Amino acid sequence: MKIAKLEFIPVSIAYTHREVSSQVQRDGVTDVIVRAVTDDGLIGWGESCSGANVESVEEALKAMAPFVVGRSPWESEAIRAEIWQRGIWLFRKPTASFAYAGIDMALWDICGKACNQPLHRLFGGKVRKQVNYFYYLSRGSETELASQCRDGLSRGFHVFYLKVGLDIEGEIEMVRAVREAIGKQAKIRLDANGAWRINDAVRNLARLDEYRIDFIEQPVAQDPITNMKEVRTRSQVAVCANEGLWTVEDAYRQMTHRTADVYCFSPYWVGSLLQFRYLCQVAQFEGLQVCKHTHGEFGIAATALHHVLLTLPNVVDGNQHTAHIMQDDVLKQALPIRAGPDWEVPRGSGLGIEVDEEKVLHYHQQYREKGQFLPYASTRPS
Repeated sequence: MKIAKLEFIPVSIAYTHREVSSQVQRDGVTDVIVRAVTDDGLIGWGESCSGANVESVEEALKAMAPFVVGRSPWESEAIRAEIWQRGIWLFRKPTASFAYAGIDMALWDICGKACNQPLHRLFGGKVRKQVNYFYYLSRGSETELASQCRDGLSRGFHVFYLKVGLDIEGEIEMVRAVREAIGKQAKIRLDANGAWRINDAVRNLARLDEYRIDFIEQPVAQDPITNMKEVRTRSQVAVCANEGLWTVEDAYRQMTHRTADVYCFSPYWVGSLLQFRYLCQVAQFEGLQVCKHTHGEFGIAATALHHVLLTLPNVVDGNQHTAHIMQDDVLKQALPIRAGPDWEVPRGSGLGIEVDEEKVLHYHQQYREKGQFLPYASTRPS
């Protein structure tokens, strides 16, 4: 069994509302769908992250294709290593990882289908019956936040996530409103996207923790590495690292230097599902936890990561996703986390999904007509 054909299809799907943080203003997701076909007719699906510019990722995928076509899907890690070395993508690792992660998912999907096994069994088997995901709050007024919290609670969510780092006085009021709306038991998670300086982070966290913060994601810049270590030492609030896990080496360095309590990342940072799982095990050995990160994604990537999370012993509750703020998806069936917080074991072989190819073509046409959802644009191209 060999890979006979690779297709790369940029797709744009809108959010139900704008995503706003100290880092982005984004109205939807543009990713590249990867469709891999074997010489005996099996089809595997993957999803490459667009990052800042989808065209650069699509070109990277095209450059990687000659290393993949004609190879066995069971050789994904060998192919990745060859692309990094002989293809010299080691000099552009973040772009390479955003791109190759989609190919890797498609190859694993084929492997699962070839042996009629779900993906999690190929990664050692599940150690949990389900994975829990968060409710992504949008910044807004006290009334708007209370309404969102009521919606989340009615669906069963108990972890609520809010972006901060723009206006601390306003954000303290937002967090207060969230705590009042969700009660004492539910968790509040915050993400500053590295917006604060060390002393500001320590002061801000002391004030915010009046409302019992579960953890703060990336309160300060990732470089130098001592920034996060100092905040972790000086603050009572648990710290989560996200920015700065740009490569396998960076993630390993952060974990072994114990810069945080939780590490929030995905295969898009480190290039493949297996590399992601290796690093999650490093965190386990260090007595640390991991949280699945989202850049905004469709159901293909969400499902691939879900399979791996099922195999990990040190996953937090409230993993990240954007399913409930997407207007649509490329799958025939909605993901469970579109409606509620818990996702059980997927059925079927490989990823266990059905991709709606008509939707893929439709949203590819949306991309062709209107362009990429840029992370920094206040409105979509018209």
